[in-house]
Amino acid sequence: MMGFTFGFGSILIVLLILLVASSIRIFREYERGVVFLLGRFWKVKGPGLVLIVPIVQQVVKIDLRTVVFDVPPQDVITRDNVSVKVNAVVYFRVVDPERAVIQVARYFEATSQLSQTILRAVLGKHELDELLAEREQLNADIQKVLDAQTDAWGIKVSNVEIKHVDINETMIRAIARQAEAERERRAKVIHAEGELQASEKLLQAAQMLAQQPQAMQLRYLQTLTTIAADKNSTIVFPLPIDVLQQVLDRWGPKPPQA
Repeated sequence: MMGFTFGFGSILIVLLILLVASSIRIFREYERGVVFLLGRFWKVKGPGLVLIVPIVQQVVKIDLRTVVFDVPPQDVITRDNVSVKVNAVVYFRVVDPERAVIQVARYFEATSQLSQTILRAVLGKHELDELLAEREQLNADIQKVLDAQTDAWGIKVSNVEIKHVDINETMIRAIARQAEAERERRAKVIHAEGELQASEKLLQAAQMLAQQPQAMQLRYLQTLTTIAADKNSTIVFPLPIDVLQQVLDRWGPKPPQA
């Protein structure tokens, strides 16, 4: 009888130890436990040592650290009907453990699927040029929309980055031709603007020279000096009448005096 009593007592002690051990939970600084009492939400506990009553209470552990995941390449048709493949990376974290457990079954998978849908929806509203040149703005737009959708799940999307935009070879050649045509257009515009500025300066110079005949003569002599520097050329040039008249008046024969 005593042996039976001793054996039964030992079993009770062992069961008590197992019960206490199973009721102890230790949560790290970045972990929280969502506790349910008889199936109903009770409270969020942690970090540190937490006691859970077995059978009566259940706990779901949630990691509060930022999670990074790649969005698989998505087929996107831009607003100008160009088909591209785009993939991105999303940074998010749980800010409300209660909603992350109660409002959605698997918040990681739900956020991943929603990211793919929003990526296609947002990028499809833009043209290819915007997709290539305005990534920062597109990243901000995707992050804003995704964060608004996941707020009900207690999830904060902190950042979205578009990683790659893959374009087929035909479209790459078309873009190269477009870029070459754009460079030619800019070159012609710059050349035309230069011609316009030069013509304006020449007009101003002509107007100033017309107001000062002596300056016109000096400019004429300067031009002759420049031309004479080339010794291998024979140049025939007209002599202005006003210059010839001044020479005759100075060095020509004097009319007889009466």
